[in-house]
Amino acid sequence: MPFSTLSKTLQGGGCVFQLWIQTAWSPKQVTTLQGPQAGTMRVVVIGAGVIGLSTALCIHECYRSVLQSLNMMVYADRFTPLTTTDVAAGLWQPYLSEPSNPQEAHWNQQTFNYLLSLIGSPNAANMGLAPVSGYNLFREAVPDPYWKDIVLGFRKLTPKELDMFPDYSYGWFNTSLLLEGRKYLQWLTERLTERGVKFFLRKVESFEEVVREGADVIINCTGVWAGALQPDPLLQPGRGQIIKVDAPWLKHFVITHDPERGIYKSPYIIPGLQAITLGGIFQLGNWSETNNIPDHNTIWEGCCRLEPTLKDAKIIGEWSGFRPVRPQVRLEREQLRFGSSNTEVIHNYGHGGFGLTIHWGCAQEVAKLFGKILEERNLLRTPPSHL
Repeated sequence: MPFSTLSKTLQGGGCVFQLWIQTAWSPKQVTTLQGPQAGTMRVVVIGAGVIGLSTALCIHECYRSVLQSLNMMVYADRFTPLTTTDVAAGLWQPYLSEPSNPQEAHWNQQTFNYLLSLIGSPNAANMGLAPVSGYNLFREAVPDPYWKDIVLGFRKLTPKELDMFPDYSYGWFNTSLLLEGRKYLQWLTERLTERGVKFFLRKVESFEEVVREGADVIINCTGVWAGALQPDPLLQPGRGQIIKVDAPWLKHFVITHDPERGIYKSPYIIPGLQAITLGGIFQLGNWSETNNIPDHNTIWEGCCRLEPTLKDAKIIGEWSGFRPVRPQVRLEREQLRFGSSNTEVIHNYGHGGFGLTIHWGCAQEVAKLFGKILEERNLLRTPPSHL
């Protein structure tokens, strides 16, 4: 099976991993890779953002020790630093309204609890994980969010605090968690590389091509591009544009809300470990990845009005990307059959603008579904201990 390879040093973290670039693949060469016959479970994860890599790690942690052999590969046409996760602000905060699927609230809480348990650990700094406090601001009183008892120290703002924000008359303060996307992807990649997972730079055109190559289970974490593999009329891009600035004097996040305009359409300022993220753009159905001047001006003017000292900040960069917007996260099993090949697909996409907020809860749910597949195929030597 001819391949060419390269080693790529990821920006900012010194993470080196082997990236396989496929130059040729003949179906005749892979017919012997069928998992059950060879005593190997062959798993292909499609997608290398936070959803794909965290799901891969969760499955590997749960089942590698109880399977005779687990052969896992990650296929993607974009790896860090070119994914949507890389430019995400990384603040743990769900949407204000309770999700229509109650499981999503549970997955959000699982993720927060998992990350909180790692604060102060040796891994936290390498993951890009840190506590962060700040403000949510409104022009009129609103109900408390369903997640108020998940975050730390949630309370309403005092009149004296509101004096700092003259355009707003109501708000909350709380401590949450920051998970810097690019650093976290580097950390996940290192953990997977240590476990022998291989990464392939390739664009998957169909599930069938992966099935015919011998995959036993496909984990579909393709985000906003999932519709290219299987039509999904509920999935849409929610285009965002952000500006990163150097403003180390800003320590608190400030998120404004305008119910009439909708989510992400009013200014927000979110400190990171090295830079501040400025935003306030959400354009449903817009597939443009090109930064544009009107959106830049909207972000800059809105954030500078919110925090006037930003006018002195140095702009580091500007990025556009797509939130995979869907009424509900799609997380479910599906069985596909192509010819004599029978393959399970577990879909895990449609996380909107809260992928980092919900990722580990979703990864654990996928791991449970994966475990059911193993049970049905009688492939478990012993049951997993921590699901």
